[in-house]
Amino acid sequence: TMSLNSSTLLNEENCQGRERNTECLESLELRTPSSFQDNPLQQLQLASQEVLEKAKKSGRSKCPRCSSSRMFYCYTCFVPVETVPTKEIPTVKLPLKIDIIKHPNETDGKSTAVHAKLLAPDDVTIYKYPCIPAYEEKRHEIALIFPGPNSVSVKDIAFHLQKYTKKSVCDNDDDCSREPFLKQAKIEPKEEKNLNECISSNRIEGIRLKKIIFIDSTWNQTNKIITDERLQGLLQIELKTRKTCFWRHQKGKPDTYLSTIEAIYYFLVDYHQEILKENYKGQYDNLLFFFSFMYTLIKNAKCCAGKE
Repeated sequence: TMSLNSSTLLNEENCQGRERNTECLESLELRTPSSFQDNPLQQLQLASQEVLEKAKKSGRSKCPRCSSSRMFYCYTCFVPVETVPTKEIPTVKLPLKIDIIKHPNETDGKSTAVHAKLLAPDDVTIYKYPCIPAYEEKRHEIALIFPGPNSVSVKDIAFHLQKYTKKSVCDNDDDCSREPFLKQAKIEPKEEKNLNECISSNRIEGIRLKKIIFIDSTWNQTNKIITDERLQGLLQIELKTRKTCFWRHQKGKPDTYLSTIEAIYYFLVDYHQEILKENYKGQYDNLLFFFSFMYTLIKNAKCCAGKE
């Protein structure tokens, strides 16, 4: 679920050096999708990417805030460049808030986290570690996307969040101060069944996920963040059924380890269906607006070079 270093149109396999990489890819023309029938992103319901195509042809442009030369957007200011009018970039409204914790050594230009901030600016906040919020008092409404032995699936969020509330410990005990609310006795299968029935009958009103946390770093860098005491005790969620399309996937890691923007997108799709219980009709597809465009460019670049 971390970002595995998304490059802003850099194809290291086909060109030598960062500047040559950019020039190589910027000179490519998009081909028809017919040559990419295996493109798993083809079915997305996306806003017109014509603005990105025009910007690609124009080359790099200035960031309106820091004046740095960038392609498409400034990955430090989180805004589109001058050749990409903000009004032509889709905006996505999310059902909950998202915090992205970015490793300080994560290369800004390779991170897909900025995509989320650009496309859902009202609902996404990016923090650079170690500057992160204190989550302890909100554990009953926050979850962390991270694979691990204690991670649960999206469909089980409601049940597990319920166990994180003070109410679940205090129901039969007027003195809540004696035990931290996370230290509960092990719930037996029979009790777990009753608890699920409780949730389904809406007896536990107001208990819902309000914020989700993602870590943006290479997989080798995640340990420093995930072991931070401020993240301990949070409900962890793992996305186990999706495969990455990321062009910079790290060797030796499972293909279910997603880039940050993929993890955000797939989590929201699952959340929409499993928790909100609504049919998914492409509401969050535009979160992959930049990602899918870059994917196609790099796919084309590889084809041009005879790699595929």
